[in-house]
Amino acid sequence: MHDHDLGLGADLERMLAQPASRRQSLRWLLAGAVAGPGLLPLAGCGGSSDGSYGISTSTSTTGSGSTGSTSASCAVIPEETGGPYPGDGTNRNANGVANALVLSGIVRSDIRASIAGASGVAAGVPLTIRLQLVNVAGGCTLAPGAALYLWHCTREGGYSMYSNGIVGENYLRGVQEADSEGWVTFTTIFPGCYDGRMPHVHFEVYPSLAKAGSAANRVKTSQFTFPLATLNEAYTASGYGSSVSNLSRISYANDNVFSDGTSLQMASVTGNATQGYVATLVVGVSL
Repeated sequence: MHDHDLGLGADLERMLAQPASRRQSLRWLLAGAVAGPGLLPLAGCGGSSDGSYGISTSTSTTGSGSTGSTSASCAVIPEETGGPYPGDGTNRNANGVANALVLSGIVRSDIRASIAGASGVAAGVPLTIRLQLVNVAGGCTLAPGAALYLWHCTREGGYSMYSNGIVGENYLRGVQEADSEGWVTFTTIFPGCYDGRMPHVHFEVYPSLAKAGSAANRVKTSQFTFPLATLNEAYTASGYGSSVSNLSRISYANDNVFSDGTSLQMASVTGNATQGYVATLVVGVSL
């Protein structure tokens, strides 16, 4: 994983590089020291590639605007794989380099339809995704002006730009700039469950919309998931038949991304399979 004269940050990196069992103990001890006597640290989900280790402290809402802070835990969301279907220019599909970031119209809120000459529309249970970006390096201040690229699979478990039959489509992908309260909002469909993974949504965070045109500028790649009760309910809807059987063979505990915990990656969900859902999550990054 990513000499005491360099300060607490360097000490944390050195200590947390020790074997797993002791690393976890140190995480709690150090978090307790930061939080202060009588305050229990919130459970983190492991380290991140940028050297921020998810030590959690609670902050209170101080109002709106870029100087306000949230009531969520002040922790960097874990770094996760972008998987084989990022569509951010870092790999290829059957037609060459797959890069949704350069498509005309990719900055959008409603990501159900394809753009830039493609005409497909993804079907499924309506889902609104609301992510609030906060800058952990700045004391969990809100992060207006940051940008987020989000993508996920169809209700059948395929990915636009890559999967058979939809290589020419680019739906369920989009970029949003965070508003004055740090929020990005996407209108989409509830993703299906494909074999071997718990249902999830991928995203990359960028310092600004201007820098979101190149994956080289991303500061965080991560994923979030949904409560099991929501998954079971959503998959009663038409078109999600394969998700029911796939979900029965996987769990958070044996998922290759969420097996180390979901406390920072579990969205809060309201709604139902008939009218649709709203998923909300605070995303801590270091900007």
